[in-house]
Amino acid sequence: MTNQPIQSDKSGIAQLQALGAQIRARRKALRLNATLTAEAAGMSRVTLHRIEKGEPSVTMGAWSNALAALGMSLQAVITADESKRTAAQPDRTGWIPARVSLSEYPQLRALAWQVHGTDTLTPTEALDIYERNARHLDVPAMSADEQALLQALRIAFSHAV
Repeated sequence: MTNQPIQSDKSGIAQLQALGAQIRARRKALRLNATLTAEAAGMSRVTLHRIEKGEPSVTMGAWSNALAALGMSLQAVITADESKRTAAQPDRTGWIPARVSLSEYPQLRALAWQVHGTDTLTPTEALDIYERNARHLDVPAMSADEQALLQALRIAFSHAV
């Protein structure tokens, strides 16, 4: 079985090189030589040197051992694209809007079929519609946001939870 070269993108290689430089800088700041640090990490001096250069072919376990030997740790960080996606959905736990938009809450919209001329309700109107038509609610099919709204309305207006 032959070893295939590991394919890495340029940003991944740059990140590994930056991490390797941080490891080397930490070792130097602690005034530790490569041989002593490698022994503490359970690897050869050559492997430590490859880590400090940022070579992607070194195993993740070796990287982790080198970090631990120097009192460092590795942490995964959400990329900017992913954080934008998750930031787009704010946590609405316990939040009650001043006006409840029917377009944002499908079950409420279905229950409020008799309401004409408005796209929003006051929180008390929304709770009254939920409560009057509770037998028609499909709670498992409700979105998390709609369930949170109903829960917050019930708590805020002292109805049974």
